[in-house]
Amino acid sequence: MAISTFNSFWKRSFDIVLALTGLVLFTPLILLCWLIAAIETRSNGFFVQERVGRYEKRFYLYKIKTMRSSTGPRSHIAAHNTACITKSGKLFRKYKLDELPQLFNVLAGSMSFVGPRPDVPSYADQLQGEDRIILQLRPGITGPASIKYKDEEAILLSVDNPDWFNDHVIWPDKVRINREYVKNYSLVRDLTYIFTTIFGVREC
Repeated sequence: MAISTFNSFWKRSFDIVLALTGLVLFTPLILLCWLIAAIETRSNGFFVQERVGRYEKRFYLYKIKTMRSSTGPRSHIAAHNTACITKSGKLFRKYKLDELPQLFNVLAGSMSFVGPRPDVPSYADQLQGEDRIILQLRPGITGPASIKYKDEEAILLSVDNPDWFNDHVIWPDKVRINREYVKNYSLVRDLTYIFTTIFGVREC
């Protein structure tokens, strides 16, 4: 069962207010990060990628660019691309500054502050049966699965076969966590996930 119309209204209202507040506070920082990324990568400082959103609608996700441009194919497994990460990119990723442009996604309605992370089409297309309930919510900047796997890159670098481990262990577990998030949604839990993400505390 997806979240109620009442909860959906308050969730969206909360997103709009918080996104507007965040943009007022952080637009100068976003522009500074964009400029640094543009200079270091010698390209547009924004990373733009197509993702799958609510009701399977495609949208473009915005982040600060943290990797140099590559002429060859790039893996969707971040652990494979660590050699391409810029010096500023390491700092942006550490403090989640690369995620700040997603405030525009939230304000536009393609994302929420809390929810399942938006998948690329090749992964979203694999959702079957009850798992497709995830697609009834706007994808989020953070959420229970994102918090559990905040060190995902390090985890994947520590295993012998990152692709297999991601596809058979991490991704299915994220789907399970996100499915339970939708079924047991509450605004109070959303506030807890945001607090946990910002301050790095563990949930009780």
